[in-house]
Amino acid sequence: MILRTMAKVTVVMGFLAMSSIAQGADWPVAEPEAMGFKADLGESLDAAAAAGALDYLHGVVVIKDGQLVMERYFPGHDWRWGRDLGVVDFDADTLHDLRSVTKSIVSLLYGIALEEGLVPPPEAVLVDQFPAYTDLIADPKRRRMLVGHALAMRLGTEWNEDLPYTDPRNSEIAMELAPDRYRFVLDRPFVKQPGTWWDYNGGATALIAHLIERGSGKTLKEFATERLFEPLDITQVDWIQGNDGIYSAASGLRLRPRDLARIGQLVLNKGRWEGRQVVPEAWLEDSLTPRSQLFSGIKYGYHWWLSETPAGSPWMAGFGNGGQRLFILPEADLVVAVTAGRYNHPEAFKIPVAVIVEHVLPALATP
Repeated sequence: MILRTMAKVTVVMGFLAMSSIAQGADWPVAEPEAMGFKADLGESLDAAAAAGALDYLHGVVVIKDGQLVMERYFPGHDWRWGRDLGVVDFDADTLHDLRSVTKSIVSLLYGIALEEGLVPPPEAVLVDQFPAYTDLIADPKRRRMLVGHALAMRLGTEWNEDLPYTDPRNSEIAMELAPDRYRFVLDRPFVKQPGTWWDYNGGATALIAHLIERGSGKTLKEFATERLFEPLDITQVDWIQGNDGIYSAASGLRLRPRDLARIGQLVLNKGRWEGRQVVPEAWLEDSLTPRSQLFSGIKYGYHWWLSETPAGSPWMAGFGNGGQRLFILPEADLVVAVTAGRYNHPEAFKIPVAVIVEHVLPALATP
């Protein structure tokens, strides 16, 4: 059934409010117990938040077997890609920065464009796709960079996103400030042989997005709207543009958490939505194939993070600065979308990890 009433409750000490299933819910709704969760799934999260254990958490949406089983929103300070929004009273219709989860969505868009013959395959030479840069095309070492190296973030060039994204020395920010973002990315000094070294690189995503725009003749947002968002009935979208008017492919997308969960359900469904193949299944298989072994069992595919639960169940995810997370656990038919506001903090990842590992998975009988 579809729940059409809104329950808003205030919990301990009166400082924390959260909305449960909002009016006009656009997911079928099920009680946690009916989906194999403990009945206190939501109460466990509420108690942790009230105790201050989940500071900076803004939203959680849990989808099991294609049904909404738990949803929570918390007021908190937020930003829109560096612009201070103040304290926001989040609810089911509030857009939120996805930050680098945007990258995983751009990967889906590339797969759609590839199926339509609009973009080159991963084995194509990368600099050949930028014909204006004749000097780079003529450089034998640059010609070793392939489109697939950009998709897997294995370009082998100098790139540093370890600095805060408020620091102009951060390579993504430097790219945004550069007079030509694509030349900036392609012309970085080499530190490794292309294809031999993984380095987190939002510039690689910018290159991939440019290929989509060039091949489709549309802006990144237009292409995403027509080929991905409209088929999924996602109507509330904000995609931030840089000073040069180009949409930020690395970190600029803003969606509702519910709609982020739709993206996760699409991936879980192997690219299908309501009987339509939106993203090619073969592309998802390629994207979710590990290309790099990173740390603590984490791997990386084509703009997707990959690993396994302690029980050995594979999962895939999009990660974003501040605690954004799209978590997909196929064996449990589970999608969890988390939004948070601890931007530019090295421990922001602990927020979605706590939600998923300490609350959602333990409440599931067979995670």
